Amino acid sequence: METRRQTNKGEEGMGVSTGHEDTATATTVDWRGRPSNPEKHGGMRAASFVLGLQAFEIMGIAAVGNNLITYVINEMHFPLSTSANIVTNFIGTVFLLALLGGCISDSYLGSFWTMLIFGFVELSGFILLSVQAHLPQLKPPQCNMVTDGERCVEAKGFKAFIFYLALYLVALGSGCVKPNMVAHGADQFNRDSPKQSKSLSSYFNAAYFAFSIGELIALTVLVWVQTHSGMDVGFGVSAAAMAMGLISLVSGTLLYRNKPPQGSILTPIAQVFVAAILKRKQRCPPSPHMLHGSQNNVLVGSVATSKFNKYRFLDKACIKIQDGNNVKESPWRLCTVAQVQQVKILLSVIPIFACTIVFNTILAQMQTFSVQQGSSMNTQLTKNFHIPPASLQAIPYIILIFLVPLYDAFFVPFARRFTGNVSGISPLQRIGFGLFVATFSMVAAAIMEDKRRNAAVNEKKILSIFWITPQFLIFGLSEMFTAVGLIEFFYKQSSTGMQAFLTAITYFSYSFGFYFSSVLVSLVNKITSSSSSDGWLKDDDLNKDRLDLFYWLLAVLSFINFLNYLFWAGWWYSYKPSSSVPLQSDAHGEEFMGQGFNSSKIVADVNSIP
Repeated sequence: METRRQTNKGEEGMGVSTGHEDTATATTVDWRGRPSNPEKHGGMRAASFVLGLQAFEIMGIAAVGNNLITYVINEMHFPLSTSANIVTNFIGTVFLLALLGGCISDSYLGSFWTMLIFGFVELSGFILLSVQAHLPQLKPPQCNMVTDGERCVEAKGFKAFIFYLALYLVALGSGCVKPNMVAHGADQFNRDSPKQSKSLSSYFNAAYFAFSIGELIALTVLVWVQTHSGMDVGFGVSAAAMAMGLISLVSGTLLYRNKPPQGSILTPIAQVFVAAILKRKQRCPPSPHMLHGSQNNVLVGSVATSKFNKYRFLDKACIKIQDGNNVKESPWRLCTVAQVQQVKILLSVIPIFACTIVFNTILAQMQTFSVQQGSSMNTQLTKNFHIPPASLQAIPYIILIFLVPLYDAFFVPFARRFTGNVSGISPLQRIGFGLFVATFSMVAAAIMEDKRRNAAVNEKKILSIFWITPQFLIFGLSEMFTAVGLIEFFYKQSSTGMQAFLTAITYFSYSFGFYFSSVLVSLVNKITSSSSSDGWLKDDDLNKDRLDLFYWLLAVLSFINFLNYLFWAGWWYSYKPSSSVPLQSDAHGEEFMGQGFNSSKIVADVNSIP
């Protein structure tokens, strides 16, 4: 397959991109493996089928994840703290496995086939959960954990095995599907085209809109079905939603622009580290022109800048050994400047990734302790209708299905006039604003929990569940900025053939956040336990626990994390390539053939965060 349009022999030999060819089109194929046609393939029409999968998939898994703690406590009879950790570990595993899905997609299967195969794995997990919830012999005897908690039998042995098998089939499937939904949808747009670059920015907002729709339906309709018709029916509806998502994915087959897998995406990265270690005693040349591959890529200006001089030990991987024998060195001993630069970019985004971990720890509380918080309040809306506590998480999405289109239609064009950024504000600025707002969701949660607890303990009153809606509203606004900004940021930093993997890193942050939540809960209980107290979160009764103090702790951690982010985003990460850089070399590491790199397009992504 022709990977680029060659304009003349000089450019053919040098591998320099003129910046005019449609590189995204040249490196994509249709469903038959033929070069894609921009008139027939790609665009928002093709991406809409992927958005359909995203809406249905999140609909299915959100209905399970957001109400899972209720099922684990009431029907599997696990204690509160254990149940909270089961939920956070499950969701953490979903996002951890996103890296596996990204690697498989970029290296071997491509996004479409990865989504299709692992979509059926996720569907099988939903079906098995529904079967377990329906058959009494696969669950412990029925028991009321509130009134007879001490006499309830916890699920163990074969029953627990079936539960965990079903749960982690869902985790495996969803984890591998998630990064590819975003990457495959974004692949329908040519990032090098100014017009489609704007459409790509709108796509990321549309993806979050689809996510919000799926979450809203899951947290209202599906959770209501689980509450009133049983978890077996609820899990069955999740399976039906996943099946609809797969139908949507397949329906767009004829319209997709598919990026073929590039082989191992980790090998070129590993080569840089190995070559740098093997040549660790070499001195970096005074001029970047002397580095291997610099003459084949317009990188000299960026290599010479002080900002690019971070991780200079990696530059040694580009140094040619002049022994007079003119022997070609192995790619494990000699890499190109482009390879080294991409590795440096990957290392530079790690702090940005790390700064979102605390944010996702807060998200974990919204799906665990905040649901239990709502369970201890008055859920009655009308005489005959009670709000399922898990449905509280639908409140921000009701607002966001109106706010996201307004943001894309009005704020982005308005901000674009002042910033010149196609996204209105840069992804890093968007992330920073979201992290700042997240702190106030925990402040609201702490204030409301203190009020709820005092009313229940001292006044013997049960407050309405609507008292805790502000924390969900504030966090929903925060998530719109942080989640979308993070996905857009990582996707735009990716090199050719690594879009799914880089997108998966954003989900990896979710994984760390949920795992950190489990560690934090256990650590807080251990530190706050004494002879007269079992710890802030030790008891199954929130009226005896100190959830308000735990929320205050998270608020402090969130604000410190925001200050940390300002440092890394404002100082450490100060450049980005605006076009794709293939992370590859030939068999001898001698020529770097692919899209060229225009140093004039290396611009500061952010110098200050609002």
